[in-house]
Amino acid sequence: MFLDPMETDPMTQPAFPRAAAAVAALAAGAFLFTACTSSDETDASAADGATHTVEHARGETAVPESPERVVVLEPVQLDTAVALGTTPVGTAVASEEVGVPEYLGDAAADIATVGTITEPSVEKIAALEPDLIIGTESRHSALYDQLSDVAPTVFMATQADPWQDNVALVAEALGDAEGAQQLLADYQARCDEIAEEYSTAGQTAQLVRPRDTRLTLYGPLSFAGSTLECAGFTTPEHDWEDISLDISPEQARDAAADLVLVTSNDPDDPSTVPDEVTENADAYGSLHVVDFGSWITGVGPYGGMVVLDDLERILQ
Repeated sequence: MFLDPMETDPMTQPAFPRAAAAVAALAAGAFLFTACTSSDETDASAADGATHTVEHARGETAVPESPERVVVLEPVQLDTAVALGTTPVGTAVASEEVGVPEYLGDAAADIATVGTITEPSVEKIAALEPDLIIGTESRHSALYDQLSDVAPTVFMATQADPWQDNVALVAEALGDAEGAQQLLADYQARCDEIAEEYSTAGQTAQLVRPRDTRLTLYGPLSFAGSTLECAGFTTPEHDWEDISLDISPEQARDAAADLVLVTSNDPDDPSTVPDEVTENADAYGSLHVVDFGSWITGVGPYGGMVVLDDLERILQ
């Protein structure tokens, strides 16, 4: 049993890890395809107000055929848009101090923030003059009418839905359903590759997120949990509350698994792991520190590839 921080400073790593490069290539291809579209065709589309109808949590909404100024309010929406080659003009973030997740690299460096995921600012969103807003009923229900007055608005039902389903909805709103299908197929193929290479079947894995007064364990329906299961691991059984479960630090042994991953904003610093976790390391097969930015907020096909790259590094 050992504590293994990330081996290199994430600030010095290439913006696109090996497997994530496939996502980056698809995004670049989408951009080049758009760039190669004739200006006459693009102008005509804008002039005739071409739209397509998206069915979502609030009903049906006509959205631009090729939206150009998109604001997103969830990590999965941001990740999916970038992976498909659409850089939003604005995004809500988990923390305004941290801002847009670094794992997205230069592709997202200039995206404006419009408040937090739980408290986005309608005023900041409106100032960006979006032509499409994507949010979530479970978090932003009270803002729907205001947002709809700003621009066509599409809502996912909840962030607790299987993230792949939310990827499909975001892609539909962006007018690139086929692109999302390819991204998810590549993600599944990468999972299968890792499962076979490292014989993960029969092993358990648990992601743990330390908070101020508790530890959050992520279950099989969460982004991280489902990615671990996609790669062949099994999540230990618990009475999951949707996608996760909170326990007190004194219950750290309840996180026991063959592979335990603890999130940190500074994965190079083992001291960021709570004492209650390290003191119970004998309950874990192995203990590793991973980046909060990708494992928690990296929800989507791009983040999935980044997480799978990180998982392979750990398993080597």
